[in-house]
Amino acid sequence: MNVRERNDLLALGNFEAPGLFPRLEALALQPRQFRVDFGLPALPDEPGLIVIRGPRQYGKSTWLESSLRESTVRAGPGTAYHLNGDEVTGADGLAREIRELVPLFARGRGPRRLFIDEITAVAGWERALKVLLDEGVLRDVLVVTTGSKATDLRRGAERLPGRKGRLARTAWLFTPVAFAEFRRVAGPDLGDSCLPAYLLAGGSPVACAEVAGTGRLPEYVAETTRDWVHGEIAASGRSRASLQAVMSCLERFGGTPVGQAKLAREAGLANNTVAAGYLELLADLMVAGFSPAWDESRRVAVARRPAKFPFVNLLAAMCWDPVRPRSVAEVEAAPPEHHGRWLEWLVAQELWRRAAIRGEQMPEVLPHWRSGEREIDFVRPEAGSPRGPADVFVEVKRGRARPFEYAWFPEVFPRGSLRVVGRDAFQAGPVRGIPIEDFLEDPESDLP
Repeated sequence: MNVRERNDLLALGNFEAPGLFPRLEALALQPRQFRVDFGLPALPDEPGLIVIRGPRQYGKSTWLESSLRESTVRAGPGTAYHLNGDEVTGADGLAREIRELVPLFARGRGPRRLFIDEITAVAGWERALKVLLDEGVLRDVLVVTTGSKATDLRRGAERLPGRKGRLARTAWLFTPVAFAEFRRVAGPDLGDSCLPAYLLAGGSPVACAEVAGTGRLPEYVAETTRDWVHGEIAASGRSRASLQAVMSCLERFGGTPVGQAKLAREAGLANNTVAAGYLELLADLMVAGFSPAWDESRRVAVARRPAKFPFVNLLAAMCWDPVRPRSVAEVEAAPPEHHGRWLEWLVAQELWRRAAIRGEQMPEVLPHWRSGEREIDFVRPEAGSPRGPADVFVEVKRGRARPFEYAWFPEVFPRGSLRVVGRDAFQAGPVRGIPIEDFLEDPESDLP
């Protein structure tokens, strides 16, 4: 069913027609269904523009189709329509399609909503929307857009200042399936293997369903993820071979701080500016984060020092990992050093997920602290209290952790608190040990 046929059915109110919601029909046949919560409880009734970006295979199109159905059932025929960026040719074609749809909205009913899936497939989409918004064509319409070309969607949204309506929030990131949700659905099948299974699936609903059902990550899922990143690299004019070298370095360095000059040298790139370009693109794609050094005296991140680049997309990390784990058993049997960095990236992904849901401007920035032989994996700066700033530090520990290991912490950070995420639960002054599954399960924990 093409877009015109679908919109005809939406206008007529024939919501039960076969093929109208193909993704939801396919989802209904799946034995395991995961809820994705990226912080948007319900679409607003007010007009404006909502931009949702996220990685491939994270369920954006299925969510959009579900929201389209809910909108039409709630408000009635002719109140919501759909466009697919993959079927639109150029910015002029997008503007023409929208101009043809707007007069078809039912009069006297609302809210009016236009859902545009994969809008980033349309070159110059932001120019088309800008013209239509300036002309008032979309004055009474809520436009909901999704896209996997994260760089384009992020930059395009930034080119529409003052044209997104009066909504409290217009930009959203589509986050991974939470561990608690994964355990709820897959726990009966996986039992004690939930954590390594989640490491393997990385929070992608497609990967989660496959791993929960078979204990394996199919190669087609890994290939789709790699193809998505390679496609973005090619579209930006960068080299596939250079990307491979950069990803290999990120995997090899793991949780070790590294300067961009060294990264460029190790990856065979021309200079650190070129390296910075690859890292920025991976951050825009929500694949890798940026962990600059934290200066405790000034309470700022210092970009000129060596930084860490943790993966915030575990599925992508597994797809490029030299061990190439494809089953839960292979994850469990991997060398200890691999487990150590996977757990650190797991915590990075969770911190990124929570920051994205809160709407932080740059959730991918996760500073670390290092002084001499001491290092703490992540710093979450707090706004403070009447007594002054109180930062939260997060250390990821694969093995046993004991309070006396961190006896130095209160002296160095008298106003800070430390969370040791690993195997053990304990409380010693400002130092608290949290088992990793407890940390992942409890979204209301005192971790930021």
